[in-house]
Amino acid sequence: MKNIVLLILVSVVVVAVAAMAFWSSREPAAPGEKVATITVYHSPTCGCCKDWMEHLRDEGFAVQAEAVADMQHIKQREGVPPAMASCHTALVDGYVVEGHVPAADIRRLLEERPAVAGIAVPQMPVGSPGMEMGDRRDPYAVLAFTGDGKSRVYNHYPGN
Repeated sequence: MKNIVLLILVSVVVVAVAAMAFWSSREPAAPGEKVATITVYHSPTCGCCKDWMEHLRDEGFAVQAEAVADMQHIKQREGVPPAMASCHTALVDGYVVEGHVPAADIRRLLEERPAVAGIAVPQMPVGSPGMEMGDRRDPYAVLAFTGDGKSRVYNHYPGN
């Protein structure tokens, strides 16, 4: 009986230490720091959209998910150029974020506040957040785009 109690006690301690290590490794917002809320429009059946939203949450963003049947309407309403289209469209602090954009690039966008309509990762490149497939990483670019459809490379991720 003592061995069972000891085993349970040790198990509880191990789980508690692991939980503390996990939560302490996350970087919470500093006291008084505004956490950006990002509204993500996605198809209700899209798994990679849900994975991307989890990436954002893990990176400290507050995510408001909006499942919609007509994503084309959202993209047109928000001015996403057809060449930039991906599976989900997000809005954050006056900017459009299209596709599997890494959270670091969204943070940079919000810090630098460039004169663009938004940023996008066109299509669905393997290895981008929400599109992980083991160790495979395809090269891709994050593009900044303007309201008149012009674009430039905002960041680039090499493949492996």
